Amino acid sequence: MGGSEFYRTVATWHWKKRDSLAVRLILAGDMPKFLQRFVPVNTSTTDSLTGKMIGARYYVARDYLSVGSGEDWARVPLTPMAAQKIADSLGCFLPTRKMVNEIYARARVKLEPVPMYAFRDSSVTMWQHHLIIEGQRKGRRGLIAGIKKDVVIPGEPRPGKVTIYGWHRLNGVPIQPPYSGHVDWYVDYSHGIRLVYRTIWVDGKAMDYTAVLASPRLRSLLYDEGD
Repeated sequence: MGGSEFYRTVATWHWKKRDSLAVRLILAGDMPKFLQRFVPVNTSTTDSLTGKMIGARYYVARDYLSVGSGEDWARVPLTPMAAQKIADSLGCFLPTRKMVNEIYARARVKLEPVPMYAFRDSSVTMWQHHLIIEGQRKGRRGLIAGIKKDVVIPGEPRPGKVTIYGWHRLNGVPIQPPYSGHVDWYVDYSHGIRLVYRTIWVDGKAMDYTAVLASPRLRSLLYDEGD
């Protein structure tokens, strides 16, 4: 199913039904090939015990989760429940606030955010926003940022809520500070799902991201005090 057909199909659907179709299509491989080629992002922190610098590298999808292939594809905002199911199935996780900032700094294609104000949670607005972004992008390729608010994993669990952050302007300042005020089933045109490969290379050693987060010495590679 191409992106245009997806949005024609879900135009009047409830969010839960739209989520379900998107998950089924993406896990069946119905997604653009460029989303399968991840980009490295470097980060570092200071070891609290030794004072030495710890370097790390993680890999991120070039764009936000989308349905379709070839020339007919479209970005699809999802609830955190659907996003987590896809991430778990594909060996990935969702970024933190710190990582969103690092991804923006690393991005080759940075676009000015385009807010929309009517029917924000409708499928029609989601499709229109995708088309607007493509008009801005003008075929440029590479890691893209500044086009969506990221659904992120917060520093502390917030049951029943979705946490969003980002949508950086061209001056590097995000429109959206960390915000967990929406219920977890709320999703609108501005939300984006960025996949991060779950293996993190810490000083050249492969580690699962959960082990990095569980380590008092390494957690700050992925989180900082703003998360």
